[in-house]
Amino acid sequence: MAGQRILLDPWLVGPLVFGNQPWFFKGERAKTIDIPESIDLILLSQGLPDHAHVPTLKQLDRSIPVVASENATKVVEELGYTDVTTLAHGETFTWADRLQVQALPGSPIGPFLVENALVLMDQASQSRIYYEPHGFHSAAIDQLEAADIIIAPIQDLVLPLLGPFIQGGDFALEVVKKLQPQFILPTASGGEVEYSGMLDKLLSMEGTIDGFRQRLQENGCDTQVLNPSPGDRIEVPLSSSVPS
Repeated sequence: MAGQRILLDPWLVGPLVFGNQPWFFKGERAKTIDIPESIDLILLSQGLPDHAHVPTLKQLDRSIPVVASENATKVVEELGYTDVTTLAHGETFTWADRLQVQALPGSPIGPFLVENALVLMDQASQSRIYYEPHGFHSAAIDQLEAADIIIAPIQDLVLPLLGPFIQGGDFALEVVKKLQPQFILPTASGGEVEYSGMLDKLLSMEGTIDGFRQRLQENGCDTQVLNPSPGDRIEVPLSSSVPS
């Protein structure tokens, strides 16, 4: 975007484990995804392992600039990254005089921490991407102009008694209506990953990608759902701006 090669919340190598407890939760990719070359910027919305994935970050050049939430900043600084910018809610960072990154309130992590949602804008074309990986869309999006692309869950990931901790479905439909994107790319839709552990046995996925497409049509939304496989490269032709 904006002529920059951006790596966003990457999990590319090794397993995904929370708290070094594979018995609790472990994700393993069916195939390895190559580390991209010539990365200009790393963006980290959260400090949790599925967003600031330590095995992946260890494989990357520590001199690559990083823009991160406060919680993710702690992770990359402990790994020795040397150019780290922390974005608090409401703050904006401009990279290479071309790309603007704004932080909004995002996903709550426990009772005292709220991570970041991100808005990326190409300053030349004015194209925008809105990203909230867990589907917790704050009232701050009411102040945004329409986004060209949304990256957010469209299915609910549910725990018994607690309800959805990844919010798709109604929440995704509401944010589409507010921001009127041309495209939405789902997060947390699985992909070619094998999960194991106690938490995996309790989780259930509600809704389908095709079902969400149907809901968009029923609500008169022209937004297209893109669902590339891990490792695929796609070009998104925006109707009102340069291709991104």
